[in-house]
Amino acid sequence: MPDGFFTVHTPDTAPAPARPTIEQVRRKFGYLPAPAALMAESPHLLKGFLTVNGIFEQSSLDPLEREVVVLTIATRNECHVCVAMHTGTLTGQGADPVLIGALRSGTPLPEARLEALRLFTLAVLGHRGAVPDDAMRAFLAAGYRPDNALDVVLGVGTYTISTFANRLTGAPLDPQFAEHAWPADPVRATALAAG
Repeated sequence: MPDGFFTVHTPDTAPAPARPTIEQVRRKFGYLPAPAALMAESPHLLKGFLTVNGIFEQSSLDPLEREVVVLTIATRNECHVCVAMHTGTLTGQGADPVLIGALRSGTPLPEARLEALRLFTLAVLGHRGAVPDDAMRAFLAAGYRPDNALDVVLGVGTYTISTFANRLTGAPLDPQFAEHAWPADPVRATALAAG
């Protein structure tokens, strides 16, 4: 954790406005994940992320598509916590291990439609939303709609909050996700950033 700037809060040490949110998270997971305990330093950030994530979960993208978006963002932003947690989510959903491996390594996905989603997500990130027309056409040609494109932007916003907060605070990986640990590879990260 960077020089102890941030506190891994407990329900007793968290700022009062964050305590109800921390309790909701603890009930959902059965424990308080370190990223949430760190985000609690800013009750607004914690509640904002969870609120926007809840909206993203209701978006036009199905659960597998949302996880493709999230893992694409997490690997691009090198958030080892999000990669591990969402690897666990995909594993729990029974996703193909080949798909999970490709998402974790930033390599082409085995299914063309999901690969189009991954590439579009990278285009949104890489072009800061100003996606070239050919990338938009390729996304639509894969069977996606304009509302799906905007929901990718929603996912990018949501998980930019999470990945940046986790990196800023130096969030550690909870033991519950240790089997899905993901070490960042600077060579791959440079390639992803250029893509």
